[in-house]
Amino acid sequence: MSEKPLRIAYFTDSYLEVDGVANTAKQFEAYIRRKRYPFLMLYGGYERAKIMREGELTRVELPRSKFGFRLDCRHDFDLAFLRHMARAMELVAEFKPDVLHITGPSDVGILGAMVAHRMKIPLVGSWHTNLHQYAERRALPLLGFLPAGWRRYLGKMIRELSFRATARFYHIPRVLMAPNQDLVALLERSAGKPCFLMGRGVDTDLFHPRKRARSDGHFTIGYVGRITTEKNVGALVEIERSLHAAGVRDCRFLIVGQGSSEKYLRANMKRCYLTGVLTGEDLARAYANMDLFVFPSKTDTFGNVVLEALSCGAPALVTDEGGPQFIVKDGETGYVCRDNAAFTERILTLKQSPETLARMRSAARVHAEGMSWDSIFESVYRAYKEAFQPSLRPRIGLQTKLPAGV
Repeated sequence: MSEKPLRIAYFTDSYLEVDGVANTAKQFEAYIRRKRYPFLMLYGGYERAKIMREGELTRVELPRSKFGFRLDCRHDFDLAFLRHMARAMELVAEFKPDVLHITGPSDVGILGAMVAHRMKIPLVGSWHTNLHQYAERRALPLLGFLPAGWRRYLGKMIRELSFRATARFYHIPRVLMAPNQDLVALLERSAGKPCFLMGRGVDTDLFHPRKRARSDGHFTIGYVGRITTEKNVGALVEIERSLHAAGVRDCRFLIVGQGSSEKYLRANMKRCYLTGVLTGEDLARAYANMDLFVFPSKTDTFGNVVLEALSCGAPALVTDEGGPQFIVKDGETGYVCRDNAAFTERILTLKQSPETLARMRSAARVHAEGMSWDSIFESVYRAYKEAFQPSLRPRIGLQTKLPAGV
């Protein structure tokens, strides 16, 4: 006789937005439909409350108010979101979950944590975003009037204090999940809770090299993601300048996304085409038409876009900080670069060696084919089972000092 699947309430920071958390939520929803597992998903919206029921799946959208602040394009924090507490508890009580899962310290995540506490439901928390690094990078431009030494000192203080606050939030759940091994180890040390690896998968049917349809002679370097300072998009400007200094004039940049740094890129890049946000087939074609994918972010915990690019046969160049370095096989499916000069050097190497580039394109696709969403969510359910065990105890005490370089 087969074991009954656990009943999961999933409070996701993003669903309607365009980011890795929203993509993971939608892929999780698709997995639930295939498996027909009992699942309640709750997220923030912008209109009126909506409830969708389909078999064992219930999806709830609760509206955000204007009493809050904007984090980025269509990414908001509603300071009054706890007004939905009674309704959320009613829906959760009706669903009767075994485990409640939150995806971060957002307005939705705080609501989920309070519901779990009041209703005594085992809580799982996943770490998706390095908020402490985001805080530092967004604060630094505001400190431009200070001497460089003071800027560095205050930036470090902002990063460390933000990390301490976030680590204390992650001390609340019984079990944690993180998208790369470095973060797994960091969270176990800083929050004192068991932490499981929760990677990401890719739709290899949607993101496929066969969607390439280019006949021009331009060497196309691509970027996909939010166009914001914490994504280090200014590096694209420096890379293009270095390529021009090396005498390369036939490279163009295809930049997909939106964000506050768009104006800066338009003003400072010679040959860049900004498409805005693309999804579905349009996004897949954009990836497939790239010769290389360049992702200079140092704050990403995983990098879904890197995996999508590899699936479309575009070798990826990433930094040696953050999660994307764990996706790329250095020298096989792309390169891990220590700085902007290394990005430029690797681009020149691959542009001048079509054979090496072709070999990497094939290897990138093969690597992506082994990263299925089903295997990711099966491991998530194994973590849920551990969270549901009444005998679970913290592994170590709370240590919120941020390690050097994080």
